[in-house]
Amino acid sequence: MSRQTNATSKPHVVIVGAGLGGLQAARRLKRADVQVTVVDRGTSHLFQPLLYQCATGLLSEGAISSPIRHLLRRQRNASVVLGEADAVDAQARTISVCRPDESTMTIDYDYLVVAVGMRTAYHGNDSFAQFAPGMKTLDDALAIRRRIIGAFEVAETLPDAAQRRPWLTFAVAGGGPTGVEIAGQIRELATLALEDEFRTIDPTEARVLLLHGGDRVLPSFSPKLSERAQRTLDELGVETVLGVHVTDVTAEDVETTSKAEPHEVVRYPTRTTLWTAGVEAVPFAGVVARALDVEQDRGGRIPVQADLSVAGHPEVFVVGDMSSRDKLPGVAEVAMQGGRHAGAVIAHVAAGGTEREPFKYRDFGSAAYIARRHAVVETGKLNLYGYLGWVAWGVIHIAFLAGMRNRLGTVMSWSATLLTDSRRERAITFGDPETARQPYR
Repeated sequence: MSRQTNATSKPHVVIVGAGLGGLQAARRLKRADVQVTVVDRGTSHLFQPLLYQCATGLLSEGAISSPIRHLLRRQRNASVVLGEADAVDAQARTISVCRPDESTMTIDYDYLVVAVGMRTAYHGNDSFAQFAPGMKTLDDALAIRRRIIGAFEVAETLPDAAQRRPWLTFAVAGGGPTGVEIAGQIRELATLALEDEFRTIDPTEARVLLLHGGDRVLPSFSPKLSERAQRTLDELGVETVLGVHVTDVTAEDVETTSKAEPHEVVRYPTRTTLWTAGVEAVPFAGVVARALDVEQDRGGRIPVQADLSVAGHPEVFVVGDMSSRDKLPGVAEVAMQGGRHAGAVIAHVAAGGTEREPFKYRDFGSAAYIARRHAVVETGKLNLYGYLGWVAWGVIHIAFLAGMRNRLGTVMSWSATLLTDSRRERAITFGDPETARQPYR
């Protein structure tokens, strides 16, 4: 096991996770008199809110991700380590990192920022994951793209409608923003991009089921915007099934059970089920909680104090989805603001300051894309929908993307799709070279 120690007398800040929170924390420390090490299990910063557009061929994976080293290339006090943090020693103030070759290294820290995010939750039904991928990583998006595009391709080769029907049925579990967005995009893909490309099937007949346990979609939005979103989904042809739990998923169908008596059970034949029905803490959250002797909440999140540090450990900060404070939502803006705040507190303390400012979240609202020229945006008392909501949604997401190249590339891809109705990012991969070189059977 190798050990990385701080080669300077400056305080060493280790940031675990280069997502929205971790990246903002690192950037906030650019001018601070500290050394920063960013540890991430991947090489790229990912903008998760647009993963569903990568999964449905609207954007490439490169449009929503940027190399971490590139984003921090001008920050001279920052370095990057490719590896997965798997242990914390709070007394020695070290973390253990497993590198891609499975060797390990130990990194000393004076301040630790944990920003590793969450993962898809199957609520005790982890067997569903094999047949119903979630939407948290680039691997998820590419796997979903493979399933969606592959379903249309297989349906094209089948001789009769009864055999084709399960392949042209797509079930989405969860009626929050991600579920609504992916359901709408599958219908748009079928009715616009693929409409004239097949000879045996009619892609516009694709059936998209949105399965949700609540009494309305987008429950975090106002009832008015929820109703507007539902109306747009209906116009698109998405079939919304409310008040049901998904109780079984197989390779060939999905089962729902109604929440109300008499708990009716319905099975829908489908070859493609996607899961957006909740998140939970990653295993590293438990590692951190045990090391710091704190109790996680029901979702596995770690409670933090007003300044986002952990009680009894003023040198450790938890930001983003993994932190629990004042019932803050697990959205991008909370992570970004939390990361910036943690960086600001560390910079202040490292410079000799003693007072720590409490974190104050500024709620800029929520947004969800339903279909082209249709989105809903809620900020304070202002509710936008339809075309105005769509424009506002686009501006917000472009502003949040990391790097000018990603912003320009995304705008160009969106513009090309609007003008031509085509989606060029539809290549499918097999996951790894060994799988790719094997026959299908």
